[in-house]
Amino acid sequence: MLAYNVPMRKFIFLLILFLAVVFVFLSFSELEGVVHTLERSNPIFLSVALFFECIWLYNVAITYAALYRLMDIPESRLRLLLLASAANFVNVIAPSAGLGGMAIFLDSARQRNQPTGRVTVVGVLYVLYDYAAFLAVLALGLIVLFRRNNLNGGEITASAILLLIAFAIGFILYLGYHSSEQLGRVLVWLARLVNRLLYPFLHREYLDVSYAYYFAQEVAEGVAMLRKKPRQLLWPFLFALNNKALLICVLAFTFLALGTPFSVGTLVGGFSIAYLFFIVSPTPSGVGVVESIMPVALTGLRVPWAAAVLITLVYRAVTFWFPLLVGAVSFRILQSQAEIKRILADDTSCSSVPQGDTKA
Repeated sequence: MLAYNVPMRKFIFLLILFLAVVFVFLSFSELEGVVHTLERSNPIFLSVALFFECIWLYNVAITYAALYRLMDIPESRLRLLLLASAANFVNVIAPSAGLGGMAIFLDSARQRNQPTGRVTVVGVLYVLYDYAAFLAVLALGLIVLFRRNNLNGGEITASAILLLIAFAIGFILYLGYHSSEQLGRVLVWLARLVNRLLYPFLHREYLDVSYAYYFAQEVAEGVAMLRKKPRQLLWPFLFALNNKALLICVLAFTFLALGTPFSVGTLVGGFSIAYLFFIVSPTPSGVGVVESIMPVALTGLRVPWAAAVLITLVYRAVTFWFPLLVGAVSFRILQSQAEIKRILADDTSCSSVPQGDTKA
C-alpha cells in the first residue's frame, strides 16, 4: 500500500464521509427503534453502561500500547485510542475484511516513520489475542447453553469457524517466526487467490503480488522480536480478557437499565452468542445479524422475548453506535492532524528555498 498524497487524502475523507451518511441512512429504522428504547431505560444504569464502554475504549488503546511496546515502537495511548476508534469506524462503514482499519494504522506509521512491518504484526497480534480471549469466554458460554439445553448447530458451526480463523492467523505468525521465505510464498498464494476472485468485478489485479516477499520479510522481522520478550506476551492477553469482562459489565447494566433480572450464566451465555456472531457475521460488526440472533439467544436463556429485544437494542446502542460515533470523530481528528502537518511541511520547504535577486 502506498502513502496517500494530499488530493487522495481529501478524496478518501469525502468517500468515507459519504459512506457514513449512506450507512446511517440505511440503518435509520434501527436507529429510530434504539432512540425509543433508550427513552424507556433507567438513565442512571444507562450512564454506568456508557461509562464501562468508555473504559473499554481506553482498554483497547492500552492493549495496542502493550503490543507496540512488544515491537519497540513508541506511541502514546491517546493516539492509539484515536487510531483504534477510527479503524473501527472505517471497518464498519467501508467493510474490507479489516484492511481499511489496518490502513489507518499503516498510514499513521508512515507519517511518523515507524516500521510498517512491525505495525502489521501489531494488528495481527491484536486480532489473535482478541480471539484467544474470547474463546476462553466462549467455552464458558457454550457450557451455559449446553446446561440449559439451548445449544444448537448454529452456535457450534460459528464457534468452529472462529477457531479455524484463529488457527489460520496463528499459523501465519508461526511461518513468519520461522521463515520469511515460507511466509512470502503463502502471501503470494493468498494475493493471487484474492486477485482471481476479484478480477471478474474489478477487471484488474487488486493486490501487488511482487510486494508479498518484501512485506513478508518486514513481518518476519517484527515477529522475530517476540523471541526477545517472552514474558511480555502475557500482558496483551490479560488486557484482551479485560476487554471481554468490560463488555459483559455493559450487558449487565443494560439489564438493570431495563429492569430485567439476570444471572451470571445469562450474561455469559448472551454475551458469548452476541460477540460470536459479531465476529463471524458476513456483515460489518454483525449489523442486522446480532440484532436478530441475540434476542433469540436471550429468550433461550429464560429472558422474556419483549425484554430480550429491548436489551439487544440498548446493548447495541452502547457497544456499536456509540463507538461508531467516537470513531467518526477520531477519524476527523486524525485527518485534521495530517492536514496540519502537511501545511507545516509546505511552509518549512518554502522558507528554505533561496530567494532570488529582487533588484530591478
